[in-house]
Amino acid sequence: MKTTIYLIRHGLTLANKNDVFAGRTQEPLHPEGAAQLVEVGKKLAGCGIAKIFCGPLARTRQSAGVVGELLGAQVETEDALTEISISHWDGLTKEAIRARFGSEYPTWLADPAGFRLPGCETIAEVQRRAVAFVESLFQEYPGQNLLVVSHLIVVRALLLYYLLQPIADFRAIKVGNAQVTTLIRDDLGGTAVEL
Repeated sequence: MKTTIYLIRHGLTLANKNDVFAGRTQEPLHPEGAAQLVEVGKKLAGCGIAKIFCGPLARTRQSAGVVGELLGAQVETEDALTEISISHWDGLTKEAIRARFGSEYPTWLADPAGFRLPGCETIAEVQRRAVAFVESLFQEYPGQNLLVVSHLIVVRALLLYYLLQPIADFRAIKVGNAQVTTLIRDDLGGTAVEL
């Protein structure tokens, strides 16, 4: 009896288009992003999705809402699926972050596993909370098909965990807006990843 979790990153936002670090801002979906999610809904129409879980920020709630409406599936928000907390970067372009905060952004790019700032989350901390939640879904909904809608950093962290790859490989995982990846848990507790 396999359990399948379809994992998607929220649809395109203006921040994505403009190279802005949206972080935990309430950045809404861009119309192109909403259109992407309609396509996701069509793609998942025959998959028997029992329930949808999403992060609490506007772009993930809107993404989940579009798909939920198409699939007739209930949507539940979950704080464990929210974006990483690096609050002093929120709403700034990558260029502005580089200009204001010196080596922070180059370190973020070059050494994701070693990136640490006072009062901010690390990728490892994001991974721990996201994995704990996904594992709770595997336990609570055996044999069902679920959809999880989150953010680039959260999705990457989850995929690294289930692919048994280190956080140092963070940049090697490519996840486009509204891209669907799949986690499949088998009877023996093994998890296959379909990218």
